[in-house]
Amino acid sequence: MCYCAALPALDTATRIVILQHPRERDMPIGTARMATLALPRAELHVGIDWSAHAPLAAALADPERPPILLYPGPGARDILAEPPAGPVTLVVVDGTWSQARSVIRDNPILRALPRYAFAPPEPSQYRIRREPSAECVSTIEALMHVLGVLERDPPRFRALLAPLHAMIDAHLAHRGATSGGPRPRRRLRPRPRGPRLPAALAERWPSVVCVIGEANAWPYRERGDGGGGDELVHWLAHRPATGESFHALCAPEQPLSPSTAFHTELPGATLLAAPPRADLLAGFARFVRPDDVVVAWGHYGPNLFVAAGGALPDRLDARSLAQRLANKKLGSLEAYAATLALPPARTPWLPGRGGRRLAALVHVVESWLKNG
Repeated sequence: MCYCAALPALDTATRIVILQHPRERDMPIGTARMATLALPRAELHVGIDWSAHAPLAAALADPERPPILLYPGPGARDILAEPPAGPVTLVVVDGTWSQARSVIRDNPILRALPRYAFAPPEPSQYRIRREPSAECVSTIEALMHVLGVLERDPPRFRALLAPLHAMIDAHLAHRGATSGGPRPRRRLRPRPRGPRLPAALAERWPSVVCVIGEANAWPYRERGDGGGGDELVHWLAHRPATGESFHALCAPEQPLSPSTAFHTELPGATLLAAPPRADLLAGFARFVRPDDVVVAWGHYGPNLFVAAGGALPDRLDARSLAQRLANKKLGSLEAYAATLALPPARTPWLPGRGGRRLAALVHVVESWLKNG
């Protein structure tokens, strides 16, 4: 249904940046796009990894509007009781609570922002969706409460609820009108289908480089106040078009976690005796080319490499692409690779768990290319 007639146009001194999880992009009853249509100073970006996102970096560097993050947690200030004094850049993560939690956890650039939260002064009016708890509200409702305080005019921003009410009322009216009997059958026109594979795979195949990163990772509860995050200890890469491979170990700079040898399937003594991290970075810099496309399963491996001081060219998240192709949430890389037919599955040719996972990733991208 169309809610355009109910959309207000609310100008703000606040700059609003909505970071939407990719799985929320196709939700038909999501409210992030509704909010951006009603707020001229709002911008919507879709993704998970924000470490090298130029538009977000520019927004966070706005000297006239310092950034704040709307997300609950330890140290978060109550924005309704203690709002910032001047104009700000308000960063909001749009997604389920688990999606938002993973985005914050995996993006140091977001964790470093001053954090604000609030307890909704009224229940959510999103009657067609069950929130996980009474204190949860939709994205547009959160913006209504927060912008009312930041702009010192709460009544004006209640207009943000108008398109939400229009969508909900039309949905409930349609559901009530069609619940009394069988729905009439309607002939559907076939949807035009675009290319299933991104151009980065189909057109730049000679430049595709599959990568896997393995870490020395301490459990969060055992890191202590001075403990760092996960650190790169094994980096593997393969260029399917030419058969070239790269892999290198680097000695951990933190104490070796007792579980690292088990998870990487490499002896702890081998990891401790490995060359320094700078050697690994220099070796991969000689292997990779500026026009390459780095393909990884998720963002963990590339984030490890960048956090170690490395630089990567264009990236492609194979896990996100696989989930869109399958239209469902997937399990592990190895489990997904086992479901793909042709060409024959790759056998590991590099050591450790990283070698096995790299073989699975190469099998995935080769199967995609083979099957179109």
